[in-house]
Amino acid sequence: MHNDLRVYWRRRLLYLRDFLKSKNISLYAVELFGKGSPYDFDPFNKSESWWDCLFPDNSNSELSKYQIKDKVFAKLDEIKPDIIIAGSIVFYSGALGLRWARKNQKHFIMFDDAKPSWVKRNFVVQGIKDVITRQIDALWLPSAEYDPGYTALYSKKNIYYLYGYNCVDNDLFKFKGPKKTNHNKIICVGRLVPKKNVRNLLEAWKFIEEHDNSNTLVILGDGPLLPELKAFADSIKLNRVVFTGAVANDKIPSYLHGADAFISPSLYESWGLVVNEAMAAGLPVLLSDKFNAAGTLLKDGVNGYVFNPYDVEEIQKKLIDFINLPQPAKDLMSANSLAIIAGMSFEHMGNELLAAIKFLETRPPKRPGLLPNLTINLWYGRYNTTEWDKIRQSPGN
Repeated sequence: MHNDLRVYWRRRLLYLRDFLKSKNISLYAVELFGKGSPYDFDPFNKSESWWDCLFPDNSNSELSKYQIKDKVFAKLDEIKPDIIIAGSIVFYSGALGLRWARKNQKHFIMFDDAKPSWVKRNFVVQGIKDVITRQIDALWLPSAEYDPGYTALYSKKNIYYLYGYNCVDNDLFKFKGPKKTNHNKIICVGRLVPKKNVRNLLEAWKFIEEHDNSNTLVILGDGPLLPELKAFADSIKLNRVVFTGAVANDKIPSYLHGADAFISPSLYESWGLVVNEAMAAGLPVLLSDKFNAAGTLLKDGVNGYVFNPYDVEEIQKKLIDFINLPQPAKDLMSANSLAIIAGMSFEHMGNELLAAIKFLETRPPKRPGLLPNLTINLWYGRYNTTEWDKIRQSPGN
């Protein structure tokens, strides 16, 4: 259950439904809102009997927290799940899912891909969040690389940790047949919003065009900054930059297959699933060190390079370093990307979840004490994704 289950979640859930069914476990999907999401360009149009949207024509801002709670509880009372899997308790889905689970003595698994050190809250707010979060039964993170930030707050003695939900359908992006190399193209994929920091990439590319006459930068994606970025590229006289605009999802693999490397200078990414896609397509990746995915998927000098996105000269250097590699070294980076991303697969996700389910079967659901129970019952969660596309200052910046 989550506020919405669009885009990347779709294929995950279809896989998990079949995977768990083979283990005699039924999976149901519950979305809360049909509108108000960064992903509401992907409408709720599913006909599966096991997949519902509670408010298909509403955003949370059009509803009271009591309306949301009543409908969530009614749906959960109807399904009667043994385990609820939902997002962080800062969202309606997590807060209300945990409340229902504790009320009905059922297990609760929370998924999260934001590192605690990146989210600054005052002492009181963080304390309340911690009191509530400690009442979950299991925590689903992208990878064990997240552990230090979470185990400092939520001990593994009291919460079961599982990993690997931030995956894509690797087979969908895998190149079929002999792979052509040396396309002389580097690709950047993403929504054109401030936090993607594409302007710094364009400034760095000016240097590339002055020192290399063969490579083209392909910027795939749409967004409010597209006209401004095109104008900026013209103003600094870039000749080998292609803006594709919006591209249908089923066309993205072919664009990736036509490039030699993927680059993103983003200023903040809680994970960055486009990195999974690029690596599944066999691309070396040049990534900002503000990608949480970089800590798990990028091995500097092995399958790409990492850089400080605020430092244009450093972006220039990493681009030149890659461009100047001999083709066998680029091919080795490509092979390394494929090998690394193979461990972040749908199969791995399913096995991690199955292991968690089997573990929870051996333990009773938690029974909160008086203060945690009171806090859980007073907290409804919220739904604020308006900040997702804005620039966040990470520690040290």
